[in-house]
Amino acid sequence: MHFLLPLLLQAYSPETEAVMNRSRREKQEERAAAAAAANPVAPAPAREDGKVPIPAKFAAPFQACLDQAIESPDAGIAFAQKWRIEGGSFYARHCMGFAYARAERWTPAIVAFEQAAEEAERSGEMVEAARLWAQAGNAAMASGDLPKARGDFDAALARGLPDGLEKGEVHLDRARALVALNESDAARDSLDVALAQAPKDPLGWLLSATLARRSGEMSLAQAHIARAVQLSPDDASVALEEGNIAVLTDHEDIARAAWARAVKLAPDSPSGKAAADNLSRLPIAKAAK
Repeated sequence: MHFLLPLLLQAYSPETEAVMNRSRREKQEERAAAAAAANPVAPAPAREDGKVPIPAKFAAPFQACLDQAIESPDAGIAFAQKWRIEGGSFYARHCMGFAYARAERWTPAIVAFEQAAEEAERSGEMVEAARLWAQAGNAAMASGDLPKARGDFDAALARGLPDGLEKGEVHLDRARALVALNESDAARDSLDVALAQAPKDPLGWLLSATLARRSGEMSLAQAHIARAVQLSPDDASVALEEGNIAVLTDHEDIARAAWARAVKLAPDSPSGKAAADNLSRLPIAKAAK
């Protein structure tokens, strides 16, 4: 069986799909919208979760700008440019980055998010700056500029995000960039933080399991892929990696079942196609007597 392993695992890397596609998660621009919506647009006292609401003078135009960008990225860009000139502060640049992301114009999106982050810092809004640096990093990831993505994620974390899901997601995104850059030790450090801060995100456990497999830490790989399966049983990329780890730990029956599940879940996805190819390379199962 072991002579098959290089063939089974060489053609496809699930962490590559997770980094460059992240298919089961929202598109980058939708993620930017969620981040923008993290603060309520109506003025209100500081909330129990520590998020500071958008000041009243910016709340309504910010929401209007986002709405314009969702309906038409070009209209959102025009709205944001006009609002910036009229004193929209970093909120206008934030919306501009969001609108460019909606249009998948990643280079100007990166610039807008980074400029928004710098302006937020000058205004003393360090947490908002951190969120904007993170959005710049995601735009850079989408553009394929991995070194810039890493730098922007580092900038986000240096601004002091509070503990919790948000910090965990930035560490996870940083780990995605580092895995793609083949910086495994640094990726492991960020993944460990991500798993502690955002333990319910199955992508963290998937990437951790894959990285552990690549590093030969098979017990860790088995434990972490089991957690990913528990959290996301209907994810083809998780099922594919479950099979990859199983076949390397001499559990061909589990590998066969996992790959078959990946094919059933998403036959036309990269994960499903890779799983089907892996299945075709396995010896034909012996019929039960």
